[in-house]
Amino acid sequence: MSSQMVWMIAGMALVTYIPRLLPFVLFKGKELPGIVQGVLKNVPYATLGALIFPGILFINEDIWFGLLGAGAAFIAAFLGANVIVVVLGSIAVLSVYSFLI
Repeated sequence: MSSQMVWMIAGMALVTYIPRLLPFVLFKGKELPGIVQGVLKNVPYATLGALIFPGILFINEDIWFGLLGAGAAFIAAFLGANVIVVVLGSIAVLSVYSFLI
């Protein structure tokens, strides 16, 4: 491995590590306001929706496949399930749907 590659990997590691470290250093011993905590709790669901929604609209073979998966994920998220439970529940519903069709 060349020294240039080692420096590049070290630089990427540093750039990745700093944004993860800063919140711990800056907010150590402090509590965020309730509104900020509420927004941060919804970030995983918003990200999941932003990643999945375009895929639902561009399914060529069976649009019901996308709509059923999205509906299952929406219901699970609305009921307050963890993100992993939402994803696994949607996968389970689509597996049953694929098996029945």
